[in-house]
Amino acid sequence: MLGDFSTHSNADPPLRVAPEGGAVQHAADELQPRPQRTPDLRPDQLAALVEIHRAVAGHLDRKALFTAIADVLQKVVPVSRVILLLPGTDPSTLTVYAAYGKVGLEFYQGQAIARAGSIPGWVVEHGRPFVLDRAEHVRERFPVSYERLQRWGMESVAVVPLLTEERCVGALSLMAEEADAWSRVPPALLGQIAASIAVAVEHCVAYEELGRLQDEQAALLEINRAVARHLHRDELFATLAECLRDLLPSDRFGIELPIDGDKLRAHVLSTRNAKSAPVQVEELPSAGTACRWTEETRQWLIASSREELRERFPVTFDVMKREDMQSVCAIPLLSSERCLGVLFFMAAREAAFQELRRDLLDQVGSAVAVALDHCLAYEEVRDLRDRLVRENVYLQEEIRRAHPFEELVGSSSTLLAALRKVDRVAATNTSVLILGETGTGKELIARAIHNRGARRDRPLVKVNCSAISAGLVESELFGHVKGAFTGAVERRVGRFELADGGTIFLDEVGELPLETQVKLLRVLQEQEFEPVGSNRTVRVNVRVIAATNRDLQEAVRTGRFRPDLFYRLNVFPIEVPPLRERRADIPHLVMFFLSRFSRNLGKRISAVAPETLQHLTAYEWPGNVRELQNVIERAVVLCEGPVLEIDRDLVPLPAAKLTPMNPRRPPRAQRLRWATSWPDRSLPPCRRLSSPPWKKSSAGTSWPRWSPPRA
Repeated sequence: MLGDFSTHSNADPPLRVAPEGGAVQHAADELQPRPQRTPDLRPDQLAALVEIHRAVAGHLDRKALFTAIADVLQKVVPVSRVILLLPGTDPSTLTVYAAYGKVGLEFYQGQAIARAGSIPGWVVEHGRPFVLDRAEHVRERFPVSYERLQRWGMESVAVVPLLTEERCVGALSLMAEEADAWSRVPPALLGQIAASIAVAVEHCVAYEELGRLQDEQAALLEINRAVARHLHRDELFATLAECLRDLLPSDRFGIELPIDGDKLRAHVLSTRNAKSAPVQVEELPSAGTACRWTEETRQWLIASSREELRERFPVTFDVMKREDMQSVCAIPLLSSERCLGVLFFMAAREAAFQELRRDLLDQVGSAVAVALDHCLAYEEVRDLRDRLVRENVYLQEEIRRAHPFEELVGSSSTLLAALRKVDRVAATNTSVLILGETGTGKELIARAIHNRGARRDRPLVKVNCSAISAGLVESELFGHVKGAFTGAVERRVGRFELADGGTIFLDEVGELPLETQVKLLRVLQEQEFEPVGSNRTVRVNVRVIAATNRDLQEAVRTGRFRPDLFYRLNVFPIEVPPLRERRADIPHLVMFFLSRFSRNLGKRISAVAPETLQHLTAYEWPGNVRELQNVIERAVVLCEGPVLEIDRDLVPLPAAKLTPMNPRRPPRAQRLRWATSWPDRSLPPCRRLSSPPWKKSSAGTSWPRWSPPRA
């Protein structure tokens, strides 16, 4: 139990008292103090007192002070062993600070004796000296002192209180091996010795208290600095161990944090070599641990011996036994309304933490809790950041997987010619204009240029100019400020600003209004623009790739497209060939799409029927690769076997080149007219019909089955 100790002071001069009649020498006939005349001291005794005064006057360190006291007392009194005892925070014990005997000087930390049953306890309580001529006389009354006298081989003892004007600062125990050794020592001499030592001890204790407070403040300040300097857990724990090593002397230091599964994760660091020792991480079941109790009750815990924990906290007892630790101190780390974890210290000696003050423990716990709270918050932010990075990498991989260069499947000469242009222009920042019919893969060409250029790590921003209404296209491209127009309730960043440092892909650029074309021309020439409703100029570094399926030269002639913008975009044109001009690539594309859709739909289709492949190759494919992709996906959905066969009602076989059994083939104009007038454009009609291809009935719309024309 921690608390302040205080004892009453006695202004009367110290007297010899007789706790038991006939057991000690009497300095008076009664226990009540009465006026006395101090006997005259011999010259050698007076000289010894002067020497004692000189010895203790200049020391503010208790070790140096006690060393001087032990040296001078041997010359004055018949002492064999000297012990200095000081009151601690526990009012039921006295702390054994230092001893001198046959083995020399011994200094202790944390060793205590009970006041009850001991002579020093009686002396401190009553503020009077106690002189004993034989140890046997106190066997019953002071068993603690009797056991120690027997252990050390001492027969007589004189214990004097160290009294100041305000309180008793301790007791000085003088022991001798021979009986009745103190009958020859004047009580006045013992009183004068005790008075000199009491003043020196009080000064020493006050000086040490001041130094201790300074050390505590410095350590707490260093902990607060560690919050700003170290946000990584290992570095923070090592710094905390360095800060707390002298403040809370221990052999093992650590922080236990609760984790999922009703467990605790202990981060342990030896304070003996905090800078070089790695942090040890150990997971323990939370039940049966002192740290779990501390976390739940939010109270600090101090145990002087591990035996105190055997029944109550068996897990902690096993850990301390394994590590050869005796005492433990556990402090809750509180932040707002929650307990972040538990700060614990272990020491190999018993009662290592009994002298700690409650206010110090609270300050240490608060400082470490702030440091840990910042560390955990930083780790959470770092984990979220790393998660976003991983997700971004994953999405980038998915994008590359979904839109790789290899998706431009084929080896026809027309496709290879276009890809060679891609390789040449990708490494530059030149504007590119991609020309081609709908569904030929113009966006894949744009992605290939971006992914092979120096801007591959920056975004590729796609804008479909035909999908934006004429009133909003300028805001979409260049952004707007709040209040620029009705409905502009907040600032919006345009696509060009989003693509800064990367590439912008303007699909269907031929659909842009003329007023927007003027601003686009300025961006291409000056790399700057003004958001809608703002007079602030925004500079960007953007590569422009445009695509269209229109004839821009014809649009320039008719006045629907600015010629200066056309010339600016048409720096490096790339024409993507339609699928009908690369029929040799159709089998490769069919197998590519078949593999993708079979995998996505969980089907095992490994081949295409030769007749189906023949008719697919012969078809004109007005929708190009996109139309072929849709047809294959639909066929995979309907396929029930390992070989893909396209039903005659599904595939526009008659629109393809006619088979030898049907040598007559309609003219190209008629085929295109069928393709554009058929309700499902991906499935053009198979033959000329003299009547409408569908008819109404009570059952709904019915479609004619295909039959080859008559010869």
